[in-house]
Parts: sequence; C-alpha cells; structure tokens
Amino acid sequence: MPKIEVNEKLFFNLLGKKYDYDTLERKLVCGKAELDEKPDMSMSEDERVIKIELNDTNRPDLWSTGGVTRQLRLHEGAKRSDYSSFISRKGAIKDTGNRTITVEEGLKDVRPFMVSFVISGKPIDDPMLKDIIQTQEKLCWNFGRKRKSISMGVYRMREITWPCHYKAVDPDKTSFVPLACDAPMTCRQILTDHPKGKDFGWILEGLNKFPLLTDDKNEVLSMAPIINSATLGAVQVGDKDLMVELTGDNMENLILAANIVACDFHDAGYEILPVKVVHPYETGFGKEIVVPYYFQKEAKATLAAINKKLGSDLTKEQVLDALSRMDNDVTAKDIATNEKTAKYCAANKTDVEFTVNPAPYRNDFLHEVDVIEDVMIGMSLDYFKPQKPNDFTIGKLSDVTLFSRKTKEIMVGLGYQEMIFNYLGSKRDYIDRMNISADKVIEILNPMSENYQFVRPSIIASLLRAESAAANAIFPHKIFEIGKVAFLDESENTGTKTIQSLGFMTAANNANFNDLASEVASLIYFLDHKYEVKEANDPRFIPGRQAAVIVNGKQVGIFGEIHPQVLENWQIAVPCVAGEIDIEDLM
Repeated sequence: MPKIEVNEKLFFNLLGKKYDYDTLERKLVCGKAELDEKPDMSMSEDERVIKIELNDTNRPDLWSTGGVTRQLRLHEGAKRSDYSSFISRKGAIKDTGNRTITVEEGLKDVRPFMVSFVISGKPIDDPMLKDIIQTQEKLCWNFGRKRKSISMGVYRMREITWPCHYKAVDPDKTSFVPLACDAPMTCRQILTDHPKGKDFGWILEGLNKFPLLTDDKNEVLSMAPIINSATLGAVQVGDKDLMVELTGDNMENLILAANIVACDFHDAGYEILPVKVVHPYETGFGKEIVVPYYFQKEAKATLAAINKKLGSDLTKEQVLDALSRMDNDVTAKDIATNEKTAKYCAANKTDVEFTVNPAPYRNDFLHEVDVIEDVMIGMSLDYFKPQKPNDFTIGKLSDVTLFSRKTKEIMVGLGYQEMIFNYLGSKRDYIDRMNISADKVIEILNPMSENYQFVRPSIIASLLRAESAAANAIFPHKIFEIGKVAFLDESENTGTKTIQSLGFMTAANNANFNDLASEVASLIYFLDHKYEVKEANDPRFIPGRQAAVIVNGKQVGIFGEIHPQVLENWQIAVPCVAGEIDIEDLM
C-alpha cells in the first residue's frame, strides 16, 4: 500500500488544528489510513516527519499531505472548498489567455497525451517543495505505473515563453542539459548515462522519436517521462509561479491526476490557472483539453439499499450530511417503496434516491456500493455499534465446494497435479498470447500494475504460463486447477459473470486429442453425467482437433490440441492438449 511522509508543521497547518498522535491515528480512519511510524520527538516540529500508510489504492487523492488533511477537515465538518473558479466542465471551458501548449502529430505512437495548469499566488517554501516532489513520485509510481502511464513535471513559470510545444524529436540529434548535470547530453545518451535515464529509460527504449517539451524560444523544459532540464525544470524554494504538466497514454487518468494536484494546492492557498493543450488527434475528450476539468459521472443509491447494506436506520438528512462530509454534491428525491424496501425506510415511510456527484479529484464511484461506503465513512465507524448475530446457523461447505473436491479427487486419480494461480493478469497473457478477442475480458479500471490489469476469463492461460516456466521438469506435465474465472455477460444484472471452472492440460511429445478425449470421458462418467461432443471453433486450439462438451443440450466446456501459434507465443516447445469445464453447469 502507498506510504507518504509528511512534514509535521505543514500537516497541522493545512489541517487547521493539532492532535496528539493517538488522536491522529483514530482520525486517520476516515481517510482509510493509519500511522506507519511516529516522528522522532528529539527533533523540532519543523523537522519532524509523520509517516502515514494509505489502505486504499482507489483513492490516489489521499496520497499527499493536502489530500489527507482535506479528508480530515471535511470529516470534522469543515466548510467544503469551492473549485469552480478553475475547474472547466463540458460547455463551460475556462479562459486560458496565452497559456497554450501544442502537441505534434508524431507523438501519437510515442507518448500521445498531455495536460497542464499553473500554480500561482505565493512563493513555495521548503516543506511545500518536498511535498510537491513526493506527490509527483507517488502519483507517477503507483497510479502512473512507474511513469509509463503518467509522468509529471514542474517548471519555473516566470522564465517560460508561451505558447509551449510538445514535440517528437530525433533522440540522437537533440541535446539539452538535464537536471543535476552541468553539460548537455543527447536524449539517447540520457537513457544510458543519467541516473533517471537508467531508472526509467525502459519506457522510451527502442523508439525512433522521443517526446520533448519546449517553450516558444525553444528552451527545453523536459524530456518526458525521464527528466527535467537544468534551467526551466529546476524548481527552487522561493519560486512563486509554477507550471505543472502531465504526460501519458490515458487521458482520463491524466486529467484525474491533474485535478488531484490542483485541488491540493488550491486548498493550501494557491491560485490555479488553467492551461489549454491542443492535440492534432482525438483524445477521448476532444482535441483541445483545458484542465483542471470535471469529467466524473454521477452515481446513485437508495436509502433502502444503504440501510440494508449497513444494517442501520439512517434518515434522509443523515445520509445527506454523511455524503457531504466526503466532499460530494448530493441531491435527493422521494421514490415509492415496495414490499422488499419498505422495512428499510420505516423512519421516512418513503424511499429516497440519492444522486451523488463526486469531487473533481475522485473517480472511484463505480457502483451503488461505493456510495454506501462513503455514507459509512461519513457517519464514522464509531456510529455503527457491534451486534451479535440473531440467527442460529450451522456452518457447512457449499455444494460447489463439495462438488469441486470430488472433481479434484478424480483429476488426481487421472494423474494430474493441482495448481493454484492468481485471478488477475496482464493483457499479454490473457488476450494477446491466447489469440482471443478482448471483447468479453474484464479490465481493472485503475490497476496498480500492467501485470494485474485483467481478470482471467479462462484457466488455460494460467496453465500455459506455468508450462512456459517448466521446460526443465521431467515430461509429461499434467496439471489442473479448479478456481474462479470471470467475463462480461450482458444477460447478467451486473454485466459480468463469475463461475467455478476446471482447467486441465497435458504437455508431452505424444500429447494428442484422442488421449485427452478418453480422460474427459472418464471425468464426466465419474461425475455421473452423460455428454456429447460437437465440432468447435476456438482460436486457442487447432481446427479439427478440438471439441465442445455438451451436457443436457448445453455447452459446458471445451478441449483440444493447443494451436501452434499459441504455443509459440508462450515459447513452449512441446505439444500441449488442454480443456476447460464449467463446474457449476455440471452440478
């Protein structure tokens, strides 16, 4: 989980009050945080550092001193900040004057998107400068996937000549003096010789063009996402006006990150000036982007759902107050109840539908449950008193668990070894290497890493991943797993479907369709089912060497010889046969 270090004096100044550390630890619960380490009391307040661990990866707005203190202030009932002076909305774009950045067409396949704004109003002191650097690193390392998807640069505004230009340059013919150096280096040389180039050069490695940000006098600001220049990019204590830019490959995440930083500085007393960035290609938000920009979608929840989920008897007024303490704009309207919802609305007689518009620095409302969580935190956890269960129940294994155990015993009897894999993986493993379409694969909205970006739609990819690393083990390799898989399904209310699935695979020089077919027959026989097979057309398997498993007229699985292209994608040198069966359909 992300951890931040905050200057104690800056923290309590932004908070507007001072707590002892035990009280602070209790208060941090509303920000899904806890004290990681208390400060060294032998140091002065100006030097003491509070270490805080954040427990939610969906709230990058809390990964800064300003974000945590804002959450604490609001939860205590402080007045909400008004961001309308600098936040643009669809149909209401703020004027930027001459603050414009143009983007070259050549960056579309390099590092395509940029957003920017200006911090103004008062000089930056040392604690604030350190906090800027920390915020930059936390956002770009965690939320920005080690700068690949998001990088941020901060520059000395007074020395910049507008408009600025985001260019695609020849890395071997373009040079500038990078930060922490006193001599020019070519862009390509920076990747191998500069410390930051060694850390992040992998992002640009192999590209024929590199991104470069310059002002109108061709003075270099930075080579995103690697390093600032030693001139315009060398921010110092006492600088009054700062330009902030963010580059990356996902415009929505860039805008959110920009909103987070802008709102933090506005809350600290700085003025935020929007900047217009003009792209020559579509970004998903139009070609001209003015940030900070409000793009969040509203979320809804009913009073009945809130009280049912929380086991409470909250009123309309209590819910409105709780959501407001979480910095949400909320409207409410009365709606009719029914037999199922009436008992959760006894205090109001009618149900209430709440429409929530989150703060511009948040984008974590995906479902009604997210609204309910905000109500819970807004009310504070102490409000909900522990209750003993009223019903007497006897615990037992679920039917699907019992059936899965029986299936495991059969698979072990057939000579297979059980494996256990992660449910999350990369696009490369679950889609590209399997030669399948991404249409039904579930993607995580804000993944911490590309390696955990998708929910697996099939166990076979996990089995092949294990096989790709097992070339030195004695053949044959016979492995299986029973676990969850999930995929998009419009017939379900949630739009997704999760099932218990059996995946199995054999890797051997003589692995073939006929042997696997006999094992499938044995498996289904011992599971007390009759089945049929019919020709299938799955791109993971060889045409004509695959079959769908039909039970009671419904397809419950598939098996066959893995396609040579798939084996090549995984760098597997021996033939493989594999199959997958829906355990729940066989129950």
